[in-house]
Amino acid sequence: MHQLTRRQLLAAAGGAATLVLVGCGSGDENGDQNLDGKRVGAMDDYGVGDQFKAAEALTFSIAILDNPGYPYKADWPFFQELSKRTNIKFDATVIPLSDYNQKRSVMVAAGNAPWIIPKTYHPSEEEYIAGGAVLPVSDYVHLMPHFQDKVKKWNLQPDIDAALKQADGKYYLLPGLHEDAWLDYSLAMRTDILAQLNLQVPTTWDELTTVLRAMKQAHPDVYPLSDRWSTTPEGPGANNLLAHMSDAYDTRAGWDWRAYHWDPGASKFVFPGAMDNYRQILQYLNTLVSEKLMDPESFTQQDDLAKQKFGTGKSFVISTNAQELINSYRKDLTARLPGAKVEKITRLMGPMGATKRQTRLESGVMISKKALDSKNFVAMMQFVDWLWYSDEGQTLAKWGIKDQTFTGSAEEGTLKLASDVDWAGLNPSGSKKLNVDYGYLNGVFAYGGSTKFLNSQFTEEEKKFQEAMAQRKLRPEDPAHPLTPEEREQTTLWATALKDHVNQQSLRFILGQRPLSDWNAYVSELKGKNMDQLIEVHNKAYERFKKEHG
Repeated sequence: MHQLTRRQLLAAAGGAATLVLVGCGSGDENGDQNLDGKRVGAMDDYGVGDQFKAAEALTFSIAILDNPGYPYKADWPFFQELSKRTNIKFDATVIPLSDYNQKRSVMVAAGNAPWIIPKTYHPSEEEYIAGGAVLPVSDYVHLMPHFQDKVKKWNLQPDIDAALKQADGKYYLLPGLHEDAWLDYSLAMRTDILAQLNLQVPTTWDELTTVLRAMKQAHPDVYPLSDRWSTTPEGPGANNLLAHMSDAYDTRAGWDWRAYHWDPGASKFVFPGAMDNYRQILQYLNTLVSEKLMDPESFTQQDDLAKQKFGTGKSFVISTNAQELINSYRKDLTARLPGAKVEKITRLMGPMGATKRQTRLESGVMISKKALDSKNFVAMMQFVDWLWYSDEGQTLAKWGIKDQTFTGSAEEGTLKLASDVDWAGLNPSGSKKLNVDYGYLNGVFAYGGSTKFLNSQFTEEEKKFQEAMAQRKLRPEDPAHPLTPEEREQTTLWATALKDHVNQQSLRFILGQRPLSDWNAYVSELKGKNMDQLIEVHNKAYERFKKEHG
């Protein structure tokens, strides 16, 4: 769901030979000799711009996320066209969105995961490294010319070292690659209500409070803000709203949560859930709830209920992305409340001002270790390279077939949906849905690409949002501090317990079930759950990496 959202960083060296050695890690120079007998079905001559097609019909196992917004269909035209072009079919393990992370973890830990494991957000892959269940994919990117080409062309090499490379010099996730950093998720707001109350669209969180108070005064029977995306596998409150706020307050929360955060002033890592910045977020949300400006069910309710409240005028503000704005909120409001208007507002600013935290990586693909035992391993890596990283593969995954589902050119940025096809309101008159009916843009395969390619998916309204966000200063990523397998195993155990406690107590603070005067006691509870020890490990890893690599 989220953002989305959620991209980290990758990288490239100066030349192809250098890229192989630097990007692949210490084991790559032996890669070819380790691949004897594993090239059945692979192309002998495969490079940038080539259409991958297996030398014989092959089937690869894959995990596929089943999104309720576009339920999985084995007979999607996407799969048929993909097989026609590549000679590849899937043995799919289809997993509901609500269970994806948990079931993936169970399968990987048990050693029976599919070969190809998409839709993995960094640092989720790190929990599988110590057990050897997933491949150090950096050892094999020499088999992936399109991946290497984009890494080099977009100058991403320093980023992978900071975000993905582990203490062994390797990385275990093939991320979606974007030419530029961009953001999608924000808040949707009833602008017709703003107009009725003579209010301006808020630009800061403080201004939002003022707007919500005016809405509440005019509509006392309404919770102006009733949110969604809270019933995720990560637990109550692990949502867009908290992630959005954590960006503005320079901490980590919601979808952006992780158990460490770089404090540039102190030049060290700190625990986000104990930061005063984090406390300020809880105080802010507690104020909204206590003044009945925010629905207390926002942190536990199902998405459908939140959307129903918004669509029937029982709330005026809700989290959104570009697709939900048009396909869900606007459509519901038009049908139920003629004259109602809704817009996706520019992300609200907080203490950090006109800045943003974002990277050029998206969720990525893990490869199961057992895939390396197959005689078709090289063919599989070539296939992954073509589908996820070539321009042609990305165009197929996102847009489908030229003159059938789209017209124009990806290279020229002139892509348009066919007259009878719609997606996210790009062509409202289209009777067929690109994702629902065809299986393109289904979220499992469709991410990454050039800025021009990305912009082709946007409405004019969304392009304005992107232009506004592009003006904000991009804050640097946390510095590299890869952990050893032993450190990672220990910190994962600590981080899990700490995250559970942070989620539980954050919800209590927000809902007023625990007073914020208990903050110091709460921090002491975190210390009792090894918070200081966890952060000490991360800081020692940072100092070690800095000493070894400068």
